[in-house]
Amino acid sequence: MTSAEAGIGARYRDVAVTTATPEIVKKGSAWYLRSTEALQAFPLRLTDRLVSGAQAHPDRILVARRDEHGAWIKITYADMLRRARAIGQALLDLGLSPERPLAILSGNSLEHLQLSFGAMLAGIPFAPLSPAYSLISSDFGKLRHMMERLRPGLVYADDFDTYSRAIEATVPIDAKLVTNQTSHRSMSFNALLAHTPTNIDAVSAKIDADTIVKILFTSGSTKLPKAVPTTHRMLCSNQQMLLQTFPEFAKEPPVLVDWLPWNHTYGGSHNVGIALYNGGTLYIDDGKPVGGKFEETLRNLREISPTAYFNVPKGWEELAIALETDEVLRQRFFARVKLYFFGGAGLSQAAWNRLERVTERYCGERIRIMSGLGMTETSPSCLFTTGSIARAGYIGLPAPGCETKLAPVDGKFEVRFRGPNVMAGYWRHDTIGEQVFDEEGFYCSGDAATFVDPERPEIGLQFDGRITEDFKLSSGTFVSVGPLRARAVSEGAPYVQDVVVTGINRGEVGLLIFPRIDDCRRYAQLPPGTEVKNILTAEPLRAFFSDFLTRVNLQATGGATFVARLLLLETPPSLDLGEITDKGSINQRAVQQHREALIEAMYAPDSDHPHVIAKCSK
Repeated sequence: MTSAEAGIGARYRDVAVTTATPEIVKKGSAWYLRSTEALQAFPLRLTDRLVSGAQAHPDRILVARRDEHGAWIKITYADMLRRARAIGQALLDLGLSPERPLAILSGNSLEHLQLSFGAMLAGIPFAPLSPAYSLISSDFGKLRHMMERLRPGLVYADDFDTYSRAIEATVPIDAKLVTNQTSHRSMSFNALLAHTPTNIDAVSAKIDADTIVKILFTSGSTKLPKAVPTTHRMLCSNQQMLLQTFPEFAKEPPVLVDWLPWNHTYGGSHNVGIALYNGGTLYIDDGKPVGGKFEETLRNLREISPTAYFNVPKGWEELAIALETDEVLRQRFFARVKLYFFGGAGLSQAAWNRLERVTERYCGERIRIMSGLGMTETSPSCLFTTGSIARAGYIGLPAPGCETKLAPVDGKFEVRFRGPNVMAGYWRHDTIGEQVFDEEGFYCSGDAATFVDPERPEIGLQFDGRITEDFKLSSGTFVSVGPLRARAVSEGAPYVQDVVVTGINRGEVGLLIFPRIDDCRRYAQLPPGTEVKNILTAEPLRAFFSDFLTRVNLQATGGATFVARLLLLETPPSLDLGEITDKGSINQRAVQQHREALIEAMYAPDSDHPHVIAKCSK
């Protein structure tokens, strides 16, 4: 047993979590893992949970969001079903079909969710598209690609003026347009609610498990985004996997306060699904862990006590800091929360430890920090951290009904999945030359994993990076990017946002560092408004990163794990250039491609670049 194993020397808040010892078999050079707990029956359609909820608890709040005055606007299960039937009928009357689906440009909102349920009842796929591709992108390249793939019959945007440039540039001329206000080009959302249901119930009754609910686009971190058709079977089976893994959701209807975007599978399939599937309530959080917006999250958490809380690592870092100083927030947040979940990226060990310290100090006990491994193509969850390990990097054990395979690829084990939650294939996408599924029908994730303890494989799996990110030094030695990146981010917290590992066909490993500029400025004790270049050349900060290199290299075992140099980047990663996805994931190859000159400067002998810090080779 190690200190990282859950329950050693710590008291945890009581919560119902199921851990089933996996069946593990080795065949040839591959390993196969599956839960010994069978997947139980699940509904034919996700909307069956809306219908049954409207019957069993019609007045329970399904979803709520603050209006412009700060008051919560609430929609009950019964009211949501009534609205969804009217909207579903409207979509049918407007001629939408599986070939001409619904596209949603806007972020999380009450209208967005009503449209989603209306489309589900009508058997019309809907595609929530990231607002960043409309509002941040300057060339609309990815949004145009998505529209060409979708060929939507109707597009929704909450405000025409806000989205007008993107609409004019990308929306097909024959597509109908709906906004929250009537304009010269669009009809109003309220007009959809005015439709009288006629044949919507008959259409809904013909929908089966293989009907496409929605089309989610991958982040496009290596190529243009691919369209993932997500069916009722995929969503319902995955929610049943979640329920069997976390039977706590059946003991008390979950209450969620959540900002995670619905154009991603974590927010839109996982979290919205948890609330609906288990008769819970979702409070839409209009905050997020970025400058100027996290206070809205804290405002909501001071008012609403979640039973489970979900966030990305940056959000957990910010919340831990706030909990240390805000007594009102602590009292409300810790009142009934029983599970912490993180996703989207790995939580650093430093952030993990801080979260546990503040929880134990003010709550009197720890709360289980849960994660796992999932992706858009698997709707999303496949592995959960229900084993005995409690530390960063652990991805856990297979969910009931989801088979896991570790297949040897380029010196690592690629994690592959098969089950009712896995897509059948991409939508309107040519996959010639791509290995999407292997010869046994397992989806090839591109992620790598190892057993935490090869002598005790039943403990579960540890994340081992992305196979496509790894590279060779000029010596022929493989560099495993994932573990090195995770170590660097953890050692650099809170001053490092992310890192890119360099050294392809070079003699040494280097790091391009995206710093957290505001945190770095405060560390260097510089006033607000100081230019970025002056922050990054401040002596206190350079001393910090020089020491950072030393600390990163304490665990180095050779040239492939020893970081010889780093460069602090002045400009953040670009969405248009594909350096970052809208959910914040860094594309290692794209950053190196577009910052080649900086990499050359970093590796130049006796480099005089002001943002380079170097160490002697190991």
